[in-house]
Formats: sequence, C-alpha cells, structure tokens
Amino acid sequence: MPSVCYVTLGCAKNEVDTDRMRALLRNSGYCDAAMAEDADVVLVNTCSFLASATTESIETTLELAEETASGVRQKPIIMCGCVPSRYGDALPNELPEVAAFVRTDEEDGIVDVVSSVLGIEKRSSVTDFSELTLRTIDGASAFVKISDGCDRFCAFCAIPYIRGRYASRAAEEILDEVHALMGGGVREVILIGQDTGVWGSDMKDSYNLAWLLRQVGKVVRPYQGWVRVLYLQPEGMTDDLIAAIRDTPEVLPYIDIPIQHCSGSVLKAMNRTGNADEFRNVFNRLRNEIPGMVLRTTALTGFPGETEDDFDELMDFLVEQEFDYTSVFSYSPEEGTRGAKMSNQIDESVKLERTQALIDVTEQLGFAATAKHVGERVQVIIDGIEEGDNGPELIGHTWFQAPDCDGAVHIAYGEAAVGEVVTCDLVDSFCYELIGELVDTADGKA
Repeated sequence: MPSVCYVTLGCAKNEVDTDRMRALLRNSGYCDAAMAEDADVVLVNTCSFLASATTESIETTLELAEETASGVRQKPIIMCGCVPSRYGDALPNELPEVAAFVRTDEEDGIVDVVSSVLGIEKRSSVTDFSELTLRTIDGASAFVKISDGCDRFCAFCAIPYIRGRYASRAAEEILDEVHALMGGGVREVILIGQDTGVWGSDMKDSYNLAWLLRQVGKVVRPYQGWVRVLYLQPEGMTDDLIAAIRDTPEVLPYIDIPIQHCSGSVLKAMNRTGNADEFRNVFNRLRNEIPGMVLRTTALTGFPGETEDDFDELMDFLVEQEFDYTSVFSYSPEEGTRGAKMSNQIDESVKLERTQALIDVTEQLGFAATAKHVGERVQVIIDGIEEGDNGPELIGHTWFQAPDCDGAVHIAYGEAAVGEVVTCDLVDSFCYELIGELVDTADGKA
C-alpha cells in the first residue's frame, strides 16, 4: 500500500491534528513511513503562530523538496495546517514544489487529497468514526483537543485569523476519544485548545469545562489515569472549575495560565483583561484552595508601548509569585495583527535584553521549584529509554511535569517498559530535571 511520511512542526495541537490525519489515512489503507526517502508522499503539518515558525515551516518544506528531487525517486509533498490557512491562495505560486495545500478546516478530507496527489483511485472519506481508529498514539500520554480557534483577538496573536472563531468540540466525541486512548494503553490525557477555559460557551447545552473534567475523570478512573488541562485564562478560574480540579481525583493539581503580562496598561493595549492585583488574587486563591498546586505561566515582553516601569512590574510579579514553570517570549509583530500596526514599537535590542533578563530570573525560580520535590515519593510514567553515560536510562515524567515542556525524571537503574507507571523516590535534581530511584514493590509498579 502507499506510504506516508509525517513531519509535524509547532505545538501539541498540531501533533493532535497530524495524528488524526494519520488515523484517517490508516483507516483507508495507507501505511506509515519513518523517513521521507521511504515514503510515497510526505505530509508536512506547519506552524504559523510566529513569523519565525512560518519561516521554519517553509524552509523545512523546501529542504524536503530538494531531498526528494535529488533522491532515488521523486515524491509529492503536501503542506497542511497553519501556513496554508494563513496565506491561502498565494502559496501555489510561491511554492510550486508543493503538490497540494490543506487548510486546518480541510484536514478531515486528507484521504481524498493524498489519493488525488498520488493519482490512485480515491478511497472513501471516513464519515462514521465509531468503529474506526480515532488516534494512533503509541505513548502513555496523549493530547486531546477540546476546541479550536479563538475569539479573544489579542493584539499580538494571529490565531483567530489562522484557526477561525472559537468552536468547542462535542463532549461525546471528546469522551469517546479519551475512552479509546485509555483502552489503547494511554495513562494520561492532556486537554488542550486555544482557550480551554471557555469550552462549552458556544454550545446550546449548559456544559462547561468543570463538567467536562468531571466526565473525563470518570472515563479514566478505571485505568487509574491522570487528567491534565492546559491553556486556561485567569478570568476563567470560576468557583465551579476550581472545585472540579480540587475534588476530581484524576485531575492533576497542575494549571497552565498564560498571563502574558501583569501591567494593566500593557494588557489593555494587548486587548486582554486583568492586572497584577487581579492575577495575584487568582493565584493566591488557587494555592489556598488546591493543596500542592503547581502553576505554569507565559510572559511576553517587548509589546509596543511597554515602558521600563511596565517591565519592572512584570519582573517583580514573576519573582513574587515564584511560578513552577514560566515560558518567556519576546514580542514579534505578526502580519495582520493590531500590534504590528502600532507606532510605538520597542527596539529589537531592548526586547532581547528584557527577554533574557526574564529568562534568567524565571529559570532560577523554576530550578528551585523543581529542587523542592527532591525527597518525595511519586508515580512516574515511563516515556522512553535512552542511552546514558552509565548505560540505559529510563526517562519519564511525574504529575507536576507536563510532557514535552517541563523536564523529566531520569532513572539510571531498573527495568520498566514504556508506558508503565512506576513508583520512584526523587533523590536529586539538576535544572528542571530530576533523578529518581525505583522503589521495590510487589510487582515493581505503582
């Protein structure tokens, strides 16, 4: 059967989209190829959140085109995702090396696109997912998209123009996917979307994220699984949602709330709400009401009009709050956004200086937060096995580490398969990484 090589760029949401397209193609008889040279067609799922991501997506595509043209046999390249969604009709003339372009809202038709590009008889597009593979995840953690698009229109962000208006995914479809994932060996589901906190607000039923978390918790309960939720907004932390996180045992006390800034004037210019006092109240409440709360945030510096006082306020706030994890970004004027049209742009050297200053401080705070877990006994999901300095090393993550972004637990001695959950004593740390030792139990597992 024809084979497809998948190249995914960007965030976890793109990983989910690629996985769904892979499932559709597998259901229609297509095979996977690990390398481009072994495939009949290459599918590149692109990112266009920042100008640098767009550049990387195009460069990666062109490099693949050069490799396939000079290789043993030519093969078509299909570009999917955010770049086609953002730049649309201009791409065929700009990138003649690409055989087809697929926007994010066209990805469910990927089977027909691939079949057409390969010049073979079209296979039927899947319309009934109930008896077919929904996902192809092989690991123990799986991202699950609960929504797409965004209605916030932050002045720095192009997502609403790329992904469209906010659309909640149907609860039944989410729960069916979670059930299938857990039955297939997944032990942690991570709920994601551009704005997870408002899930359900655009639906006729009176469902909300708190209700969804409770329902997902019921699905994973028989498997003793974990539920993690990312990308919440401060104003979305309602009484009901806090209670659901606190009182649903399967939901981890780990919350990702990207504040971007804490200066009221900067946030207003960004077309966002809030200020330092409001955020302080939210985070203090979370820590008081949810024991052991772990918090991740995002800070954006260098937005047009940000003064030294604004920057100092952000720095002081991050130091005061001592977040467990902080992602820091330098503002990038994105084409089509309001921020890019503002006249009071910050000099690039100033943006880089401020960004590095925030990184230096938040890394030290994050390293210290990680070190505080030394001495704890935790459950660890084994994600992989790597060759270390002293032989094979188990690599996993525990409840306060979101996979692929927060560091890992390294276990130098012991045997466990990928996907197993083991009990581990945390004995040392370095940066965001932790050193663990397996705990002897009756069967070696938690």
